[in-house]
Amino acid sequence: MMIRKRDGREVDFDETKITDAIFEAAKSVGGADRQMAMEITLDVLKYLKAHFKGIVTVEQVQDVVEKILIEKGHARTAKSYILYRAKRTGIRNARSELMDTVGEILKETDRDNANISNSPSAKMLQIASAASREYYLNRMIPEKIALAHRKGDIHIHDLDFYGKTMNCLNIPLGRLLSTGFNNGHGFIRPPRRPTSATALAAIILQSSQNDMFGGQSFGFFDYDMAPFMENASEEEVFQAMEALIYNLNSMHSRAGAQVPFSSLNLGLDTSENGRKVIRNILKAYAKGLGRGENPIFPNVIFRVKKGVNMDPGDPNYDLFKLAISVASRRMNPTFSFMDTSFNKEYGGDVAYMGCRTRVIANRRGPAVTTGRGNISFTTVNLPRLAIRAERDIMAFYQYLDEMIDLISEQLYHRFKVVANLKVRDLPFLMGQGLYLGSEKLASDDRIEDAIANGTLSLGFIGLAETLTALTGKHHGESEEAQVLGEEIVAFMRNKMDKMSNKYNLNYTLIATPAEGLSGRFVRMDRKEYGVIPGLTSKDYYSNSFHVPVGFPISAYEKMRIEGKYHKYTNAGHISYVEFSASPVNNLDAVEDILRHMCACDCGYVGINFPIDYCNQCGYTGIIDGDYCPHCDAEMAHKVERVCCSK
Repeated sequence: MMIRKRDGREVDFDETKITDAIFEAAKSVGGADRQMAMEITLDVLKYLKAHFKGIVTVEQVQDVVEKILIEKGHARTAKSYILYRAKRTGIRNARSELMDTVGEILKETDRDNANISNSPSAKMLQIASAASREYYLNRMIPEKIALAHRKGDIHIHDLDFYGKTMNCLNIPLGRLLSTGFNNGHGFIRPPRRPTSATALAAIILQSSQNDMFGGQSFGFFDYDMAPFMENASEEEVFQAMEALIYNLNSMHSRAGAQVPFSSLNLGLDTSENGRKVIRNILKAYAKGLGRGENPIFPNVIFRVKKGVNMDPGDPNYDLFKLAISVASRRMNPTFSFMDTSFNKEYGGDVAYMGCRTRVIANRRGPAVTTGRGNISFTTVNLPRLAIRAERDIMAFYQYLDEMIDLISEQLYHRFKVVANLKVRDLPFLMGQGLYLGSEKLASDDRIEDAIANGTLSLGFIGLAETLTALTGKHHGESEEAQVLGEEIVAFMRNKMDKMSNKYNLNYTLIATPAEGLSGRFVRMDRKEYGVIPGLTSKDYYSNSFHVPVGFPISAYEKMRIEGKYHKYTNAGHISYVEFSASPVNNLDAVEDILRHMCACDCGYVGINFPIDYCNQCGYTGIIDGDYCPHCDAEMAHKVERVCCSK
């Protein structure tokens, strides 16, 4: 007989492969008997010859093996054989999907991520990422967890870096600039002038990004840069800050694949030099890039604190006003409030990074920002749990409790995998002592003692759709839904606090930032449960705890609702107010909104509005059609906020 393989090749039939497979299946259930395997093989051959003529396929042979095993009373062996067959099928399908993915990557595609280029290096990185994801899901991650990710019950963020590195870091910029550093090609001495200081700051961000997969942040940019502004003119400082912005929008990391996802926290340094830093980075950002383009990076985060810059008469109030003016034109800076119920105890030491990450409390070391970051986070598909519960609140909580247990187990697994890395595996991050505690480690030491200072986070998405599935209305429509929403998020935070005690690690709760994930969950849930109006009928689930985009609600009411959730999401959060156009001509309204956000106990906020840019003449404003209203050019570029997670 001849047999047709899955790839279409026709080869001689080899019955020993059947015997070996049956024997291995029997052995796995404690019934190893080579003679039995040979006898079953003979029965299989008889059946094949009686029912098939000429060429048989691999699938046909396997079907017959299962049939004969069951008929001959070897049910346990048959089950083992079926499970093994399913596993091998899954691996083959994964390989096939990987090849399809590689094929898509190799095609010329649009640049759909602001900090990922379309270069050959970027494509190689994407191919490696696709292969890494399949490797981790098939070879490293426990099967039940990998299945939950594949099914869409959970989403393991940045899966391609699962065993390679961590997410993000607040870099100790001041120390590196004052002592110098080595990024692998020789020692770089401390700078003396503003331009040198900002050039080295960009190199530090780039070097750290090469060792990590997420955002890179300077938690105290104004304080750290101030010593290098001594006796420098306003123009010199402006030129230095402008050069930094240029570098951060053009200087690639990861073999030319992307620019670093950079964040700068500032606003509280009231010294003359510190104010000079704040003022000129804001002015340089307002000016834009060389032809007026809106900068994508850095994400400038302006700290707001009473007695420092929040009210008239405060020493940096003028800089707060300047920050509002720049944000009203460029959407940046965003704003963090140091006087909220959950930030106040840390004074002005809380820094945010990326598009919302917050790291401060620490059960394994000092509660500081610098030198610490998020190790990884995984998101639960909240709306799916609500759909499954069919309006049974207790069933929903049971499903959620089980899913959080699973995610907590997965986060611990990832922590232990990464903890086995050596200092030399992350030469800049650990070798130069950027991560808190790494300065005590030798080159061949494991990094566990350092990353124990980091955070492991549970994320969630689609609270609005979850409430709609459970009650018929979301928290923007119903006060009862808002009460339930707060209870759900408080439940998740309480569970993560318990996990901190269980694992003695910093388990936290984050309001998931991944817009792409919103669409992935919806597509999978629509396939699983069909089209459900108001839920899977949409293109995406609402981001974290946000009131759905497009729902008619005032900015003040939106912040009253969303502000309730910031205190629970100790790993990060953000709320936005949407304007239909740039509010640059109504700065008082923006300031009023920001004050209201603070009063609603929001920790981190931003304003959004359309920004269109003409590549030909530099016009910036709203471009309704495909042509610039100023020069009639067809090349119009739309700017949107970017997210650091995938």
